[in-house]
Amino acid sequence: MSSLATVLRRVVGLGAAVLLSSFAVFLVPFVSPGDPVRSLLRARMDFGEADEATVQAYAEQFGLNDPMLVQFARWLGRFFTGDMGISHISGTPVADQVLPAIGVTLSLAGTALLSAILVSILLGVISATRAGQWPDKLITSITHALIAIPEYALAPLLVLLFAVRWALLPSAGYDSPASLVLPVFILALRPISFFTVAVRSGVRQALDSEHVLAARARGLSRSQALARHVIPHGLLPLWTMVGVWFAGLLGGSVIVEVIFAIPGMGRLIFDAITDADIPVAQGGVVVVVTCAVLVTGIIDLIHKLSDPNVRIGVRHG
Repeated sequence: MSSLATVLRRVVGLGAAVLLSSFAVFLVPFVSPGDPVRSLLRARMDFGEADEATVQAYAEQFGLNDPMLVQFARWLGRFFTGDMGISHISGTPVADQVLPAIGVTLSLAGTALLSAILVSILLGVISATRAGQWPDKLITSITHALIAIPEYALAPLLVLLFAVRWALLPSAGYDSPASLVLPVFILALRPISFFTVAVRSGVRQALDSEHVLAARARGLSRSQALARHVIPHGLLPLWTMVGVWFAGLLGGSVIVEVIFAIPGMGRLIFDAITDADIPVAQGGVVVVVTCAVLVTGIIDLIHKLSDPNVRIGVRHG
């Protein structure tokens, strides 16, 4: 398959994924129990139930009486032109809340992912080159243990130790590099565990491969073989996981952002759901899903285009 065909197929697939996920998010108010219009009014009113006239006027004002597909087409068209609607709680444009929040979440998730990649490469290479020895056993034991520790259990413990007991780091906020240390550390732990296992496995396979043995036979030292052949090939399993984990960090930052009072997308969506602010919740979720799909798709596309058969346009058949 040619490179152009690969790109076009991937773009179509990304577009379909964003469209389907957007429709699923839009459907939430319609499949939830009760009348969505009355639910919105209850979120805005401090007293009882709205009368029928108020319900009808509100539905007419926001086009909520139109068929669902008409509402979806209108909402989607506005969304991808930058108009995400108006918050039913604050009365401000949703985009004014979502765009700053997604910037915070992207920076938080990106820092955590980069940290996880660097640490896991170091640990994975050490573990693979010391297979069966105490460094390998120690790293393997720690990474397997970290996989089982959830963020919601670890975060309060670290806050109590580093912020309350020892007063070394801030317990909350997003106003200094120090305030990011604990959130980034917590978000990076699980990917470090999985990435280290993948790097160890890839490096072990590369060490035993024929081209590495041939390179050593030609006189390459162990360190030269590691740098030129083993590590580049051993990291291939890691790159296939990066996109998926970045998407997971975008969605999984909710707990960390709530605990550490970080004004990111997770905190925004959590507050919007709590307040029944449907436009903000919908806009936030669609932006997160779109970012996750795009990043995952781009990384997957780069991985496919790195295949020599794809690059030279070889056709099989």
